[in-house]
Amino acid sequence: LEYLGRLDHQVKIRGFRIEPGEIESVLRRHPAVRDCVVVVREDEPGDPRLVAYAAADGDVDTLRAHVRASLPGHMVPSAFVLLDALPLTPNGKLDRKALPEPGYTPAAASLPPRNQLERRVAEAWKEVLRVAEVGVSDNFFDLGGSSLLLSRVFSRVRELRADLRMVDLFRYPTVEALAGYLGAEETGAASELADSRSRAEERRNSRRRARSG
Repeated sequence: LEYLGRLDHQVKIRGFRIEPGEIESVLRRHPAVRDCVVVVREDEPGDPRLVAYAAADGDVDTLRAHVRASLPGHMVPSAFVLLDALPLTPNGKLDRKALPEPGYTPAAASLPPRNQLERRVAEAWKEVLRVAEVGVSDNFFDLGGSSLLLSRVFSRVRELRADLRMVDLFRYPTVEALAGYLGAEETGAASELADSRSRAEERRNSRRRARSG
């Protein structure tokens, strides 16, 4: 018995079995897509990612939203690369080796960080994701993030909030949302300090009134 492999192209990423052909089928239903292919890339060892290459006239955000509307989150590619045409071999078959390395870029409409906390979070993202710019409304996973990379972000920002948990980074996947959550502790601490001072002042006033009476 000679085992040659699977007849399909099913892959397993972070515990999920994924058929790239299903994603390609959804992409081809978009009117702007002429052709496409979805592959697994491991540009960083131990961190495989789905990457969609599309010969299309649309934009990345539109195609990502189109896929997300039809498929669960774990099947949405980490990166979308738009090409004039898919590379082919002399025999007319897809040349997978010629597919370019994806670039993970922020959304065009995203604003830059506006305060110190947002800048701290954005710097951590840029360092881990290896991107030049990160906007406040960019989604970590849309920029090519993964659970593995998110754990590296966690180690860089946990000092900003003592009770920060890994799950909080999944709950707040944008710079704006995460910075807002991290800053909530500062606001709460300041409020608690003010209340404590107010109560202490009230006790002092009560003692003064008791002595004067």
